[in-house]
Amino acid sequence: MADNPAQIPVLPSEQAIDRLVSLLEPHRRITAPKFYGIENLPDDGSLLVGNHTIYGFLDLPFMMAEVWKRRRIAVRGLGEHAHYAVPVWRDLLGKCGMVRGTRDNVRALMRDRQTILVFPGGAREVNKGRGQQYQLLWGERIGFARLAIEHGYRIVPCAAVGAEDMLDVIADVNTPIYGQLARLSKKVTSFPVPPVVRGVGLTPLPRPERLYFWFGEPIETTGFADRDDDTAARAVRDEVKQSVMAGIQFLRDERDKDPDRDLTKRLLRSAIPGKGNVGEEHGRSPRRDP
Repeated sequence: MADNPAQIPVLPSEQAIDRLVSLLEPHRRITAPKFYGIENLPDDGSLLVGNHTIYGFLDLPFMMAEVWKRRRIAVRGLGEHAHYAVPVWRDLLGKCGMVRGTRDNVRALMRDRQTILVFPGGAREVNKGRGQQYQLLWGERIGFARLAIEHGYRIVPCAAVGAEDMLDVIADVNTPIYGQLARLSKKVTSFPVPPVVRGVGLTPLPRPERLYFWFGEPIETTGFADRDDDTAARAVRDEVKQSVMAGIQFLRDERDKDPDRDLTKRLLRSAIPGKGNVGEEHGRSPRRDP
């Protein structure tokens, strides 16, 4: 049964968002996120579509915070249904502006011309296994494209790199014993079983890698307004997917040649008079096909 659009959490006040953003500042100095193409975001609403990195929470807050700081655009993330099975957690997500990802809720947000963020890979991408780093696991999902066409909503492809350099997957659903436990777990909970990871040393503590974000040029969907079929939706999805993949590759190339990628080097450079805060750097926006 679809959610009633009236149940959409009210967007937090500007003061509340500012407070949430300020909480990230200490950690932001470590991740020193770098942004490309943030000027491509329309002021009057768009659908951001990108790659979900492992565990999801290692980079997403920094992306949303920077969009707010630089453009004063509040991004409404769409949450998986499993999140809303946990009372306290779902309330916290609502206070941060997240919305349960149903078609009715998305339609309501689009009618209100809000900026929406969706990851077609969903839980599959959050719980990537070994050898799936920075891969798009979208399957045949076309729902986001159908809704964008329905409302003539512009789609902004986006990409994130860095979070999946923080952790190494050492066991997943295809690993003997752990995979069996994962399959048993699915019978009693709706939450996907996350992979076992290693970060700093033998611990699951994420390594302090720099984060990189890219926003591509908006993709118009009005040209498909007279077509209400899966073929049109697949065409839009495939264009967005190719753009996101190109954005991921662009960021990986930028990461590999970044002289300030290493935390120690960044801290040393920031301590040198005249070098400034390397965490405040922002790159030039590339073309849609980097």
